[in-house]
Amino acid sequence: MLIKIASAAWLATMAMAEVLEPPPPVDYLAWAESNVVFSERTSPLPGPYNRALFPYFDEPLRALSPDDPCRIVTFVSSAQIGKSTLATIFTGGSLDMDPSDFLYVHPTEDFARKWSKMRLAPMLADTPCLRAIFPQKPRDGLDSVFYKERRDGRGAIVTSGANSPNSLSGITVKRQVQDELSKWEPNVAGDPEAQADDRSRAHEFAKILKVSTPLVLPGCKITAAFESGSQEHYYVPCPHCDAMQVLEWDNMLAALDLDRPEDAHFTCIACGAAIEEHHRSAMLARAEWRAHNPDAARHHRSFWIWSAYSYLQSWERIAREWLRSRGHADSEQTFLNQTAGRAFKAQSEAPPWEILRDRAAAAPIRVGLVPATALKLFMGIDCQGDRVEWQVVGYGRNRRRDVIAYGVVPGHISEKTTHARLDDVLAQTFPADNGQRVGIERAAIDGNAYTEDVWDWAKRFPHARLIMVRGVGQDGAASLQRVQREINPRTGKKLKYARRFYNFGTSARKMGLYRDLAKDDPLAYRYIGLPQGLPDEYFQQLTAERRVAHRRHGFVVYRWEKDEGQANEALDTFLQADAAAENWGIRTLPDSTWDRLEAERAIVADVQGDIEDLLGAPAAPFVKPVSPPPARKRRVLSEGI
Repeated sequence: MLIKIASAAWLATMAMAEVLEPPPPVDYLAWAESNVVFSERTSPLPGPYNRALFPYFDEPLRALSPDDPCRIVTFVSSAQIGKSTLATIFTGGSLDMDPSDFLYVHPTEDFARKWSKMRLAPMLADTPCLRAIFPQKPRDGLDSVFYKERRDGRGAIVTSGANSPNSLSGITVKRQVQDELSKWEPNVAGDPEAQADDRSRAHEFAKILKVSTPLVLPGCKITAAFESGSQEHYYVPCPHCDAMQVLEWDNMLAALDLDRPEDAHFTCIACGAAIEEHHRSAMLARAEWRAHNPDAARHHRSFWIWSAYSYLQSWERIAREWLRSRGHADSEQTFLNQTAGRAFKAQSEAPPWEILRDRAAAAPIRVGLVPATALKLFMGIDCQGDRVEWQVVGYGRNRRRDVIAYGVVPGHISEKTTHARLDDVLAQTFPADNGQRVGIERAAIDGNAYTEDVWDWAKRFPHARLIMVRGVGQDGAASLQRVQREINPRTGKKLKYARRFYNFGTSARKMGLYRDLAKDDPLAYRYIGLPQGLPDEYFQQLTAERRVAHRRHGFVVYRWEKDEGQANEALDTFLQADAAAENWGIRTLPDSTWDRLEAERAIVADVQGDIEDLLGAPAAPFVKPVSPPPARKRRVLSEGI
């Protein structure tokens, strides 16, 4: 039997040596290669982490290590670049190599809950080094959705939402991730970004990773963070002349053949030669990050990149995504944010209404008539306390729109006489220049106010004829999305109108509308035709809103507002008609369909009046709106509709 005897002095010396031994280096790149394995469920590129597939992550991961003096690392990118992978490596590597309390903040607690269940829990279970140090079942509060603590108590990860100031207080963390920063909204305590930053104030060598796709300028938080940092761009060499350059979306767009998106390419800024997609691998092998604001690098390193660099996205698919979104402000915003990694610059104000009035006065056609450019008609309907207002907009090739008619039905939407008059409004047809009469394809009625009364009228028409809509004013709102759940609070049952009720984003639509109203060339893409015969009140309403900055507790938010006392129903009904057209499918019509529609319109009717008579037809009636009873209208100004 062997008995080992050690002196107290020796034990004390060994304990002191263990305490004073420097910790191993925190190398996120080496950790990723040794520990990260993507599954088919979580990645389109399953298997071990391969630096060759993500070469643009090397430098941001080095910036996150303690060896780099910077405190903040900002990574702004498109959606198809793998930024969640960057955040995952930083999170998992920190919990394993240098344990301490870690904070991961999402835009909302709902996002945080989903991420914890779908990303964090699988990562802790599937990564051996993390599985060994984190409990997999709730035990003494060490494992919950929002809080997971190491078995040895040396650190924990706290998951929270930026909308909850309580979850951003009472903790001090050495490292944190601020995910999808551009989607953060102010909470009751003010600016959640400042609140999250404060959680690391006590640590002199803290690391804060801010990641997001951009949204809208002005007001995009991730863009502001990028510009305050080192502003590093990913430079690649030209395969022909070796000139280093950034692959820019505007460069690809300038060389894009709309009829051959499969030929999408870049043009070298030095030699003018074409840079094809098959050159990408060789270029990425020699790429390097270059700072445009190097003086900020010691404190804040910021990186920008987009999907053209990623193997997850082909250049042809980028071009096709642009062609699908081209011409629609909300879709263009989505493309610029999600694919090009750029913020969408807002058109915050409409052109002066007097300019639009004068342009309409010189138009070749009067209100109530359908020009040859308007091949399909759609209607928007808005309910007020004592009236219902409607507008008909025609749609044609090249995303052109023409205002056809505007009118007012007196009475509340709950009244039977109003129902009868609205029946006639929806059934009306309008004379075209070839003697035909054109009807309305689909209408959209505002269901945000007087919802049950609106449904009582709308339910008598099929879904293909009439939908209910509700405007959503946030910059990142979906273009058009069916309401998933509408429950009667008294009975708990799903309301019948839910199957034809849609939320639609109003902010991007207003930006696009004001941008297009400023165009004065009738041949311009997305030109808006305005007819003779509309009163001044129409143009004042159409241009009633503007995007205004508000500062609250140091946090700036932008909201659409109108002047007090100025009606905006012409703007509302135009946007509702646009939602009806999108729901019908106007955005996806191929050229062959437009060819057929134009051919059908060219057929002259058997009985046709004189064109002089048509041009001299009386204008559609317009009733000057009056203020509705305040107790009956429930409308949020910032949402517009």
